Amino acid sequence: MSGRVVVVGEVVDGRPTRLSTEVATLGRRLGEALGRPVVGVLVGAGAGEAGASLAAYLPEVLTVELPDLADLAPAPRVAAETAALVEPEDGPILVGASPDGRDVAGALSVLLDRPVLANAVAVEAGPEGPTAVKTIFGGKLVVRSRFVGPPGIVTVRPSSVDAAPADAPGRVVARTATAVALGPPVRRLERILETAGEVPLEEAAVVVVGGRGVGGAEGFALLEELAALLGGTVGATRAAVDAGWIGYARQIGQTGKVVKPRLYLGLGVSGAIQHKVGMQTAETIVAVNRDPDAPLAEYADLYVVGDLFEVGRALVAELRRRRDAGTT
Repeated sequence: MSGRVVVVGEVVDGRPTRLSTEVATLGRRLGEALGRPVVGVLVGAGAGEAGASLAAYLPEVLTVELPDLADLAPAPRVAAETAALVEPEDGPILVGASPDGRDVAGALSVLLDRPVLANAVAVEAGPEGPTAVKTIFGGKLVVRSRFVGPPGIVTVRPSSVDAAPADAPGRVVARTATAVALGPPVRRLERILETAGEVPLEEAAVVVVGGRGVGGAEGFALLEELAALLGGTVGATRAAVDAGWIGYARQIGQTGKVVKPRLYLGLGVSGAIQHKVGMQTAETIVAVNRDPDAPLAEYADLYVVGDLFEVGRALVAELRRRRDAGTT
C-alpha cells in the first residue's frame, strides 16, 4: 500500500483547534500501523503559525497562508488548496467533524472524486485497508466500514481521541496558494463570541448541564454559579435549547457538541440517547433528577434522586464554604 495518510487541520486565531490535534494523533497512529507516511495540511489565516503547533503531533505539516480567509467562510478555499496538495495515491484523508470540517470533507469529495465515511470515532488498519469505526444508538452498536477501492475521506468526531504529541516534533513546509475556491466567496458579516463561559464547551474539564427539569431560563443561573465555582462551563440538552432557555452553542448531543470532561454534572437531565452520544465519554458522570427511572441513572457514576434546586443550592453553599476556607 503506497501513499500518505493525510490529516486536514483547522486554524482558529492562529492555532490548530483541539479537534485538529486529536485527528492528527489518530492519523499518526494509523500511519504507523499501515507503515505509511503521514502529512498534515493547514490552510487559512495564521496557518504558518499554527503549523508549528500541529507539527508537535505529526512528522510533516504543509501550510498555506491565506490572510484574507479570516473574513470568509473557509471551507471552499480550504478544500481547493488541500485538493491541490493531495497526490493521487494518497489516502485515507482524515478531517475533523466540526461544522467547517464537514463542509471541507464534502467539497473534497467532489474535487477528488472520493467517497466519505462520516462521524468515525476511530480508524483501524486492516488487511483490506483502513476501517472506520463509528457508534450508533448511543454507543449500543458499533459499525465498522471500509472503502471499496482507494481510501476516501473520513470525518472524525470530536473527543473521540486523546490528543498526544509525538516523541519528536515534525517539520513545517510552507506552500504557495495555487487553487481557486469552489464558487463565489462567502463573506462573514458578523462574528459572535460566546461569553457565558471562559472555557469552550468542548475543552472544559467540568461541564454543568441543564435539561428540561431546570424549568426555564432563570434556572440556569444556578448552573452558571455552580460552573463558576467548579471552574467549568455550562451546557444544555436539546430540550432546554429548543425551549429558548439557552443558546444553541451550549447544546450537547447528537445535534449539538460532543464533550469529554473529567466531570459531567447533569441537573434535570433525563439522559435520552440523543444526549448520551454527546457526553458518554466523560470520565465521571454525576446527575440529579427527581425521576429514579430516567435513562441517565443507568450509566451515571453517581445518581442523586432529588430536587435539583435543593441539591444544587447545597452544592453551591458547600463549594463556597470550601473556597472561603481555602480547601478547594
